[in-house]
Parts: sequence; structure tokens; C-alpha cells
Amino acid sequence: MDHAANHGASTPASPPSSDRRPRAWGAALLTVALIAGFYLLREHWNHVAGSWPYLLLLACPLMHLFHRHGGHGNHESHSRPRGRT
Repeated sequence: MDHAANHGASTPASPPSSDRRPRAWGAALLTVALIAGFYLLREHWNHVAGSWPYLLLLACPLMHLFHRHGGHGNHESHSRPRGRT
């Protein structure tokens, strides 16, 4: 077997371990934040449950503000059959 011929072949190299560290730290921090959020909600559920109606009312204008209206197309295109014109 000719190792010199196989050495030049394009094989994907595994990234160094230092490239994976920031991703691992981010995942670890996200996990810790989720666990802390769970216990915070668990301890203060009575306070949070009382504000749900206000949060729901706040979500409506925020959805209208950040919605990009991508679903609104030309309504005439729905009446014409697709394919042949």
C-alpha cells in the first residue's frame, strides 16, 4: 500500500480541541442558566403566575412590532392556478 499517495488525499481534518471550547462553555452556561431559571420560577411561582395576563397583553404589540409580514403576499396569485398560465 502506498502511504504517500493516500497522504495527499483530501480528508477532512478534525478541528483542534481549542476550537470546541467556546461552544462547550456556551452550552455549559446555557445549562446553568436554565437550571437557575427553573429553580427561580419554582420558588417565586405565585408572583409570576399573577403577572401572566399582563405578559400576554405585552406580547401582542411585541409580536406586531417584530412580525415581518412575510405571510402577506399578493392575494390575486391565489385565484390563478399554478403551473400553466
